[in-house]
Amino acid sequence: MPMSTTFSHPISSSPSICLVKPLYQQSSMPVKFNVSYHSLVVKCCSSHMGQSADHVNGRKHQSSSMAPFGVTMTDNGNPKPSYKWRRVLLKVSGEALAGDQAQNIDPKITMAIAREVASVTRLGIEVVIVVGGGNIFRGSSWEGCSGLDRSSADYFGMLATVMNAIFLQATMESIGIPTRVQTAFRMSEVAEPYIRRRAVRHLEKGRVVIFAAGTGDPFFTTDTAAALRCAEINAEVLLKATNVDGVFDDDPRRNPDARLQKTLTYHDVTSKELSVMDMTAITLCQENNIPVIVFNLNKPGNITKAIKGEGVGTLIGNYGTSETARM
Repeated sequence: MPMSTTFSHPISSSPSICLVKPLYQQSSMPVKFNVSYHSLVVKCCSSHMGQSADHVNGRKHQSSSMAPFGVTMTDNGNPKPSYKWRRVLLKVSGEALAGDQAQNIDPKITMAIAREVASVTRLGIEVVIVVGGGNIFRGSSWEGCSGLDRSSADYFGMLATVMNAIFLQATMESIGIPTRVQTAFRMSEVAEPYIRRRAVRHLEKGRVVIFAAGTGDPFFTTDTAAALRCAEINAEVLLKATNVDGVFDDDPRRNPDARLQKTLTYHDVTSKELSVMDMTAITLCQENNIPVIVFNLNKPGNITKAIKGEGVGTLIGNYGTSETARM
């Protein structure tokens, strides 16, 4: 006979006996209950609604004390990320990919980049990469050679960035990182065209996206392309990987006493004409409040530190912003 039940007195913490009485019954015959701890469903009064079935049955719920990989726990048990950025753009110059200059692309450099990017994507950080092409062809250096005009020379340079991007994609996928290459002009046989919403969707699915061919227009550097894509996909920081430790107050190759600048403002870069990025790129970062971190690609672990927001290289931003204050 179906029957609703209610407790005749408050629940105790004892696991042994739970007294119930029927709200109604059709006969005066006593009712027997064969209680099974695994099948009994009890409707509790409001004062006990917060208690779980395990608590009713006298078992204390044991939560795991192990935090997920890459996540630390606060005092009250809530997850606390151990990294600062959630979506980052990594700008890698072509010269950095060349390594010791013995060849156009050093496989050891691309593998080192891939492994460090892999370590942070497993933490849930979304990574976008913009590659340069100076290790293969730099358009501005070939202008005027054999009648080559600047626009044509720049298109040569864009094709060089696609070569670097495909090589880096192959390296990343060889160690299990799903990677997509998007180009600023159509090369459908080798890469996807750049579509902003598709790029963001790739990131949301945990894929790494490599942007190639710059902005698709001559007279714009890959640094400007990096700043533009960073603003378009709402990346939180632009990480510029170079062959030096950051921005110094003098050339460290000529002056051994040159000091590394830990923080700079956008105005410092433009007014002192520091050769960090071209003026178009740094101005675009300033207008969109995108912090820039310049660091050394050749030091193991630096990519991971930069992506996770740890102190490395030089931070360029606005003094007084939260980004600057945390470094």
